[in-house]
Amino acid sequence: MSSINWEVVGWTCITLAVLFGIIGTIVAIISARNVRKRREALGEVHTELKIGSQVMFAGGIYGKVVGIEEETVNVEVAKSTVIKISRYAIQAFVDSETK
Repeated sequence: MSSINWEVVGWTCITLAVLFGIIGTIVAIISARNVRKRREALGEVHTELKIGSQVMFAGGIYGKVVGIEEETVNVEVAKSTVIKISRYAIQAFVDSETK
């Protein structure tokens, strides 16, 4: 009957823990960079918003900005159909050729 070599088991666990730590650190760095880029892009969308802009907001609805207030935006989603949404629900500008 063979006995378990606990020294090998211990060093294997330590090696795996170090590898998982390195991988976790790399994933965290990449994730933080992507979040920062997305936050900057959304900040740009919210500051450059103007009447006539073609936008898409969080629910995937497309429309044209017809009015801007401090915290809300009036968006025309169909002819004579204007809805009021939070300006922070807007996700991106849309080129009118691609819509």
